[in-house]
Amino acid sequence: MSTFNVPTREEVSTINQAIFDNLEKQVGFVPNLYATYAYSENALKNYLNFAGAKTSLKGKEKEAISLAVSQVNNCEYCLSAHTALGKMNGFTDGQILELRAGKASFDNKLDALARLSKNITENRGNTDTAVLENFFKAGWTKENLIDTISLVGDKTISNYINNTTQIPVDFPVAVPLEAELAS
Repeated sequence: MSTFNVPTREEVSTINQAIFDNLEKQVGFVPNLYATYAYSENALKNYLNFAGAKTSLKGKEKEAISLAVSQVNNCEYCLSAHTALGKMNGFTDGQILELRAGKASFDNKLDALARLSKNITENRGNTDTAVLENFFKAGWTKENLIDTISLVGDKTISNYINNTTQIPVDFPVAVPLEAELAS
């Protein structure tokens, strides 16, 4: 059982209260994971700045990375959140499952991106040469590589926070990949 509760607005600093208010306006609620970042005076603001920074990758591409990384890191919260976001970005249920598995048979370029993201995460950055070469052959650039690695780091931070705190998932819960592949 987790010893972490999700802090309420009244339990966080005035700086984080303002961020909570902004999230309420923009998203309609404060996701539990973001609220958990607010245990720190600075982490929520720093994370939102990092996660919202400009990148060479589009929304769908960022979701492909998030799904592959969150699956490797076995983060139920992030898998659930990014399944919902993946659907909002136009992925089907089947495509989301493939991306979680680190592949995309429906799109060669996304396939190379998902495979790279999974490989980087599994190997802690010691990327397999063949996977990296395939990424470049699919049309990705060195700028895309650096942005992908940055996004792997971004998602890993959230995965680790959730996996450590075990805060409740406040999105429709993503089913385990193994159960979906078995059906």
